[in-house]
Amino acid sequence: MNHFLDLHTTAQGDLRAILDQAHQMKTARNGRPKGAADDSQPLAGHMVALIFEKPSTRTRVSFDVGVRQMGGQTMVLSGADMQLGHGETIADTARVLSRYVDLIMIRTFEEAVLQEMAEYASVPVINGLTNRTHPCQIMADVMTFEEHRGPITGKKVVWSGDGNNVFASFAHAAGQFGFDLTFTGPQALDPDPAVLGEARALGADISVERDPYKAVAGADLIVTDTWVSMHDPQSARERRHNQLYPYKVTTDLMAAANPDALFMHCLPAHRGDEVDSAVMDGPNSVIFDEAENRLHAQKAVMRWCLGV
Repeated sequence: MNHFLDLHTTAQGDLRAILDQAHQMKTARNGRPKGAADDSQPLAGHMVALIFEKPSTRTRVSFDVGVRQMGGQTMVLSGADMQLGHGETIADTARVLSRYVDLIMIRTFEEAVLQEMAEYASVPVINGLTNRTHPCQIMADVMTFEEHRGPITGKKVVWSGDGNNVFASFAHAAGQFGFDLTFTGPQALDPDPAVLGEARALGADISVERDPYKAVAGADLIVTDTWVSMHDPQSARERRHNQLYPYKVTTDLMAAANPDALFMHCLPAHRGDEVDSAVMDGPNSVIFDEAENRLHAQKAVMRWCLGV
């Protein structure tokens, strides 16, 4: 049984095999209606529980559509439906769900919830996002880069902004896929040192550069993320905006990178805050390919988890 919990805990060969299958499955769908089933129905007869303690658009739709395209069925559960960990323990919930479904995807806040779910479930568990990491997003990002620019190994990726959960999975990916990663952002929002340690233990070359223009010199990919969460109070939003404003991705910042450098954002974006609309809609932006590839990458993740 294969859980997909984090990039640094999944073997390099398995990550590459997942991406290879994602490319194959995407290619096989060329020219077909979006709602059409895949020729191969690897999830036929399988039930997948999609648990959302934290709201989502892309994660919910991409997993739901992916399961249906592969012939499976979904059961979508919200935090309100389950009150996960409030009454019945997470361990007992995991044991019960394992009697009903073949696979569990959970999008939650605390990493401990994910880990306990995986420990006690007798079916595979997928990390749809925690406050610490977001591995499915970065699988789609690596897939997108390689579609446009070839192998990511040896390339320079620059993260501009907050050292958050998405950055953490980028750091893990740097070790697993062999690209260089530079973080540029305010010291107050530096990445978790434990995450950097995990990535460097895999051989990742990660540097910190406070000057965003120096950071992006020679970059092949520039990535940012929203500055605020829907759960942040107004006072925190204002403080973070002031801290992160120097790291906004503008057309001038993109011009300081390699001429063919790509731009990514996992969305949703606040246009005019962390990134200019001219960058999002510009020729180097691949944000909507990136969003689509959540579907293909996650389909391959599910197949790997189930061995089908």
